[in-house]
Amino acid sequence: MRIILSLAALLLAAPLSAQLTEAEPYVLGQTYTLESAILKEGTRKITVRLPAEYEAEPERAFPVVYLLDGGPEQDFAHIAGIAQSREMNYSFEPLILVGIQSVNRRHELSPPAADPAPYEEALRATPGGSADYRRFLKDELKPMIEAQFRTDGRDAIMGESLAALFVIETLLKEPELFDDYIAISPSMWWEEMKYGREVEAYLEKMGSGARRLYLSTANEGDWHREGTEHLIAALRLHAPENLTWTFVDAGESETHGTLYHPMALDAFRALYGTPSREYRSYPLIGGPEIRERSAEENALLEQECTRENSMLMTPGTAERAREAIYYRCLLLELGPTPREGNLGE
Repeated sequence: MRIILSLAALLLAAPLSAQLTEAEPYVLGQTYTLESAILKEGTRKITVRLPAEYEAEPERAFPVVYLLDGGPEQDFAHIAGIAQSREMNYSFEPLILVGIQSVNRRHELSPPAADPAPYEEALRATPGGSADYRRFLKDELKPMIEAQFRTDGRDAIMGESLAALFVIETLLKEPELFDDYIAISPSMWWEEMKYGREVEAYLEKMGSGARRLYLSTANEGDWHREGTEHLIAALRLHAPENLTWTFVDAGESETHGTLYHPMALDAFRALYGTPSREYRSYPLIGGPEIRERSAEENALLEQECTRENSMLMTPGTAERAREAIYYRCLLLELGPTPREGNLGE
């Protein structure tokens, strides 16, 4: 009995282990329901993530990135994580992310086909819904977003695979609908590479207004890659002056299944990258002794950094040139090196 009492006393004297509180949900954005009169499957979930600056700077307006396949259970969460990462590293501008739920993506995001039967057999959906989907974006979704949120008039459309083909088709057929186009691994095999083979004619008819295209592919073969190369060749020779573009080839490092996340980050940095400065290190980590800044250095610090007055260079170059560029405005070329294009020139 004494042994039992002694053990009980020890147990009572021991500190209780830490206890978790009741779980709280972690909110990435706000989801709305939109009833579309244009789309056949009318009800859509629209999920919006606002940048931290939206509440902190109530007079400020922001660019919008419209994310295809952007339902809460689709690509919204991982792209929203990328958008949130800039609040830690400030490597690109704050933006409003609008995720658009796909319901029958193989119909609604696909262009028409001369013979739909092979697509119906392979994809189990009738192709050809892209024109209605663009009308939904233009006439229903974009006006609603612009009325409800502080947008600055600069819009992007973003998608991967079949959604990226929709991005390319939209750029070629209705380029005025968006300012920036992010096409990651577009399904350029469609209709025996139709949009790669015929792109020159579309480029010749592209109207005024500055447009930018970010294009990337993985290790895709067959018509997927060949169609993309047709597109690149036409851009290389025939892109109008108002269309700037970049192509990042990730074929040595990514697959079709792994490409989206790293290239989405790269696209945001390429299109919306923000200037930074190279500061002197502290002696604690091996930097020079602390001294008073010179008048020239103070003048550099007083200058507001913009994309236009910043020096374009890679982080490696900045490290090697550090002593010559302290406090100067830099626009760092982060991420993989583009294979070709004229974006940033």
